[in-house]
Parts: sequence; structure tokens; C-alpha cells
Amino acid sequence: MNSYKVIASESVTEGHPDKICDQLSDAILDAILNEDPYAHVACECFVTTGLVLIGGEITTTKPLFIDYEKIVRDTIKEIGYNDSRIGFDYRGCAIINTIHSQSPDIAQGVRKSEIEEQGAGDQGIMYGYATNETPEFMPLPIVLAHKLTQKLSEVRKKNILPFLRPDGKSLVAVEYENDIPFRLEAIVIAAQHTEEATNEEISEGIRKEVIEKIVTQDFVDDKTKIFINRTGRFVTGGPRGDAGLTGRKIIVDTYGGVDSHGGGAFSGKDPSKVDRSASYAARYTAKNVVAAKLADKCEIQVSYAIGEPNPLAINIECFGTEKADIKILREAVLKIFDFKPGLIIDHLQLRRPIYKKTACYGHFGRNLPEFTWEKTDKIEELRKEVNL
Repeated sequence: MNSYKVIASESVTEGHPDKICDQLSDAILDAILNEDPYAHVACECFVTTGLVLIGGEITTTKPLFIDYEKIVRDTIKEIGYNDSRIGFDYRGCAIINTIHSQSPDIAQGVRKSEIEEQGAGDQGIMYGYATNETPEFMPLPIVLAHKLTQKLSEVRKKNILPFLRPDGKSLVAVEYENDIPFRLEAIVIAAQHTEEATNEEISEGIRKEVIEKIVTQDFVDDKTKIFINRTGRFVTGGPRGDAGLTGRKIIVDTYGGVDSHGGGAFSGKDPSKVDRSASYAARYTAKNVVAAKLADKCEIQVSYAIGEPNPLAINIECFGTEKADIKILREAVLKIFDFKPGLIIDHLQLRRPIYKKTACYGHFGRNLPEFTWEKTDKIEELRKEVNL
């Protein structure tokens, strides 16, 4: 019996208020890790009209001078908020810094001399997922949503569409038949723009320079809905239009709602926080399972107790698509992949200042040199363990 479903995922540009905060948090994290790879960082940011608030807990192993104000202003400038007429300006915004030291109660459970003994920075549940429906081993809706917002930012920065401003969103709904994507149900774009831009100019420009550059026409038919700035006006945006907060786009950051999420955000957290490192490790594992053609889809769930190096539980789910006995596959995963926090950090080289790049357009599905969790270097080991 044929099965049908429609799955939608969204993405936001780097000028979205929440994404501004993710980038600020990760830019601060990178600056600290560049000086002290063993620092403990949990940095949160809040933005609203004319204001940036930095908070959180940061503890370093040696005295550091971090110019938080410069990091904040440089990041906001890079995003594109460089004119007070936009409603937010890197030169004029107020910056309040309330960062303090990490609780010693937490630190004593995390800091260990041996990497095998390093405990988890907090309790929690983390998920990793992969599917063979795209070359990125990601669900098609989130892949397309991210590519649309990336293109939206690109044509703004290159002045191809000079009426665009930094804030924006996309949403893509994909129709599946028997778990295979075959058409687009809807494409939604919301793009901040200048006062004088007309709706016709905006719609025509975004169709030509954004949607048509990204979306394969094979997936579009006469029933595909395309909505561009549906309200008819998006002049007031960014922090002037809506407050932003670190960690409020966790579904955008991961699998677009296709798979489960444990609830923990990534940005602003050093890798001792398993919200981040274990999620990366779970994605790394799931991707290798699918890349090894041992399953069409794979989900890894891992859970921790604070201060404890060994995971409480590890579960593998392939949704009936596994090509080997699930028990054998689970044994192979547990033999090849180690989920102790210290070993994850060591193997994936997570103490480097690589995190600002993760803050926009997804932490997964982008094969950048810094994204070690996207490697598929365990394929042969996995296939050998399951005798395939």
C-alpha cells in the first residue's frame, strides 16, 4: 500500500534576531577557545532594539582578556546591520556584559586529568539522524530551506537584489510517496526589504535570483504554492522588529523537525556540554551507518548524567530500513563509536575555534573542513563488523 505525507522545514538568515544571538554566542566561544582550548563556556545573548545583552558562565584555565564589545560589534557588522536606518547598527547599539564564572559544583564533575574519565557537563538526551534521501544525508525539506536562506543572504551581500535587508526566513514543504520525496507542496520566503521596494520587484527578484537558482524544476508543478512576503510588507525586521535569544532555533539547527530533538541548544557552549558534543557524535554515527548502506535512515539516541563519563543509554533506530539484524548493527555501533564525552571531544577535535561557522544554516549536512562530525570514515569498519 502506498503511503503519502507532506513534511515542512524552515530556515532563517543570519540577520534573524535569534540567529544574531547564536552567532554572537559562538563568536565569543571561538575567541575564548582560541586562547584556552580547555575553557568552560556557556554564553547566552539577547538582542532587542538598540541593545545586546551578554550573559552566562565562563571559566578559563588561565587569565584571558577577551574584548567582548569588539566581538559583538564586529559580528553584527559582518551580518549586515551597519546602518541605523535598518533599525539596528553595530556602531550605536548598547552592550551590557553580565558574564560570570561557572559554578564549581559543575566544574568538579567535568574537569578530569584523563579524557576517558571526563564527565558529562550536564544530564540530557541527545539525538543524531541521517537519511539517504539527499547527498547531504539530510532530509530534503531542511536542505532546501537552508539553501534558500543562504542564497537570500548571498544575493543581498553581493548587491544582486539591493532592496534586501538582513532578516529573512524560508519554509519548504515536500510531499513524499513511500518515503521518497517527489514534489514540492510549498515554498515560503519572507525577506526584509527597503521602504521603497515594491511587492512586484521583491517577488520577481526573489523568484529569479533565489528560488529558481536553488529549486530543481522537476520538483515543482502547477500546484506548488509559492508565497513571497505574504503579508505584503517586511520593512521593520531584525532586533527592532523582534527580540532575539540564543538557542531558540534548535529545530532549524538540526533536522527541521523530521527527527527527534532532546531539547538542548548548541550555540555558546563548549564541547564539555554534551548538548553539543554528543549531538555531533550521534550525527557522525548515524551518518556513517547510512553512508555504509546499512540502513536508509538511522537515528541515534544517547543520554547522560552530569559528571558521569559513561552514557546511561544508547539506542539505535533504523525505522525498519536496516539491511542487517538490528542487534548486530547495534553491537557494531557500540564497538566502533565511543560516546564518552572526553573521547568524543578528542576524536572530533572539538576544542578548536570552529563554532561561529555552525551558527547559521545548520550544524549538519555541510561538508566543511571544520565539521569533523560530517566525515564518513567509519564505513568499512561498520560493514566489516556486520559482515557486509
